[in-house]
Amino acid sequence: VQLVESGGGLVQAGGSLRLSCVASGSTFEINGFAWYRQAPGNKREWVGGITIGGRTMVVDSAKGRFTSSRDNAKNTVYLQMNHLKPEDTAVYYCTSTSGSWGQGPQVTVSS
Repeated sequence: VQLVESGGGLVQAGGSLRLSCVASGSTFEINGFAWYRQAPGNKREWVGGITIGGRTMVVDSAKGRFTSSRDNAKNTVYLQMNHLKPEDTAVYYCTSTSGSWGQGPQVTVSS
């Protein structure tokens, strides 16, 4: 399985971004996806995820702001990020239960 991410960038605090993660290859192996992020000098942390059944989860610091969704027809999952804060600045990674990881686009939130 290969995962290709897009949608990172620079946004002002309070703004929004949507990350996309497109899966290809043996996608039938995938039972769910997760999002992680890593800021400079920090450990990689779990942000949220979505199961094959559509159940979503999000880290407490992003509740009410970040939402995962999926489009099965496009083998794509999304992370909608609203009300972004400077502390959300990080490289964001998509991963699947197949063990694959996306390339990690940069998300930068300016104050």
